[in-house]
Amino acid sequence: MFCISDPAERFICSQPWFGGLGAQLQQQVRASVRQAEGAKGEVMLPTGSPAQGWHAVLSGLVMLRSPPRRTRASAFIGIPDGEWFGEGTALKGEPLQYEVVALRPTRLLCLPLPVFNHLYDTSLAFTQYLAQHMNLRLGQAMTMIEAGRTRSAEHRVALQLSRLFWRRQRRLNLTQEELGQLAGLSRQTINRVLQALAAEGIVTLDFGRVAILDDAALEAYLARTAAA
Repeated sequence: MFCISDPAERFICSQPWFGGLGAQLQQQVRASVRQAEGAKGEVMLPTGSPAQGWHAVLSGLVMLRSPPRRTRASAFIGIPDGEWFGEGTALKGEPLQYEVVALRPTRLLCLPLPVFNHLYDTSLAFTQYLAQHMNLRLGQAMTMIEAGRTRSAEHRVALQLSRLFWRRQRRLNLTQEELGQLAGLSRQTINRVLQALAAEGIVTLDFGRVAILDDAALEAYLARTAAA
């Protein structure tokens, strides 16, 4: 069991659905959560691995992507710290259809499948949270599909910086290399677009990190590049 000072327990106890669980079930959830660590570039969960449960990024950043074919792979989405992923795999109990790659040193949590299923069957707060979370992921996926097919590099970079993917953070601990991997663009292209955004006063760049200065201006930029 985690001690009270453990970041994993603090994370679990802060979840919106946790407070509504009975004391015995809270204890079960806290005791069951597992942790894993991965280095930058490590495949933490390979394609085809059996469903283990529901995962969260405790610290770091991961990318969900299709497995490489002929040395190329397609990124689906980046998952920053504090976010859950893999609910579809957990609900269906099927092998993982993508791989999970650490873009920097990362710690993952896993709520094991039996506990996940029990919460899904018995906790209204949990199922409501899960439905909201899946709706968010669907919106992200549809937006990314459209952007990948029809939008410019400028739009794709701005989209990856938007609140659609970074709901709680506006000073992003995100390097140009990481942004390029998420957007599927070269580092040179990322640098060019970020310099243009900085020139418009939308972002600042500090040692390769990105801070969003003006969300309204970023939304306007997204609308402008979408129309183009």
